[in-house]
Amino acid sequence: MTRLWITSGGVRRVGRLVWGEDVDPELRPVVAVDIVGAFAMTTLFPFMGIWAVDRLGASQVELSFAFLAGALGAIGAGYLGGHLSDHVGRKRVILTGTTGLVAAPIVFAVVSGHVLLGLAAIACVSIVNSATNGAEDALVADLVPPERRERGYAAIRVAKNLGVSFGPPVGGLLLLGSAWSRLFGGVAVIAACSWFLAWRFLPARGRFTPDAPPARGSFAAVRRDRRFLAFAGAMSLAWMTYVAFDSLLAISLVRSHGVAPAAWGLIVVVNPLLVTCVQLRLTRATRNVAPALKLAFAMPLMGVPFAFLTVADSIPVVVVLVAVFVVGEMLWVPTSQAVVSAFAPDDIRGAYMGVFGSTSQVAWAITPFAGLQIRNAFGDAAMWDTIACLSLVAALVGVLATRGRDVASATV
Repeated sequence: MTRLWITSGGVRRVGRLVWGEDVDPELRPVVAVDIVGAFAMTTLFPFMGIWAVDRLGASQVELSFAFLAGALGAIGAGYLGGHLSDHVGRKRVILTGTTGLVAAPIVFAVVSGHVLLGLAAIACVSIVNSATNGAEDALVADLVPPERRERGYAAIRVAKNLGVSFGPPVGGLLLLGSAWSRLFGGVAVIAACSWFLAWRFLPARGRFTPDAPPARGSFAAVRRDRRFLAFAGAMSLAWMTYVAFDSLLAISLVRSHGVAPAAWGLIVVVNPLLVTCVQLRLTRATRNVAPALKLAFAMPLMGVPFAFLTVADSIPVVVVLVAVFVVGEMLWVPTSQAVVSAFAPDDIRGAYMGVFGSTSQVAWAITPFAGLQIRNAFGDAAMWDTIACLSLVAALVGVLATRGRDVASATV
């Protein structure tokens, strides 16, 4: 594993610059798999809609239903993948999901002219990706002790952001000259590398993996855990604030605030750059802050800033607002993952993490549609005021659900 992780002095220096000394040795294979997996996913995902309209011949309405179907299917797939990982092991679920990512671009390459098959394949990409998230999150908790889980989740998040930073530019280069077959072939190769790394280096079990599969049904246990369900609901609202940034901010800035599309392309890189360079340092600096307090600040920092666009909307102001948003995001994501790992009983940890992972898909199913409807009916300011209110409700419910539970040990 060490030879995989450190292959040269240059890689070692980059690793120390990005992660410092905060990556547990047990997590290094997961970090490597997630970098390459995120690279493969984001090399493909930004271009699927363009392919569907320009090459497949789908209408924009048909494409919107494909994305909606994918988001709705991913809600159930998140729980199902986590549940299965409790019974058959995390590694098997991750390998199965990665196999789907290898197959997806191959399917795209052979279904040209078959609109329904192509749209179904687009929907399946989201479903397959969601099915692995619960297993991956549970694997982190299997590998490291509770007091190091928040740092572990932060390290994994940095890895995914590093992969995301490379994916879209490489996809654009592969697509030069509208060479769709080259793009699909390249994605299949990158995804196959992720599959090989997972097969070769991911452990089948961790030090904290339960000794035996669960003997009880996870669905009934989750359904009875009202505190956890309240927390999951709060996280759905928190994810809506994140998805608003990802799907609505560009439209808002370009259509209502006079920001050029090219300028947005430069502004948006503030997010992955800050996450890559600051996430672990911020997590380390706030390790002694109670998780409820971090969540209380994090979610408003994500949801409230863009309500100030009615006051000032110059590019420097927008950059500052994005930076404030990212600080909230960096506080929120690893803290919430560690909190869920503390909520979860050991034997059905995957199911709990899968339900938590599905909250992001709920947000993707609702936010773009609802946000644009509000914007169309009441204006840009009303849309951001709504997002700000959702973030405040998310903070309140999240704090109430977290307080009184033994979650501090997972976020120290």
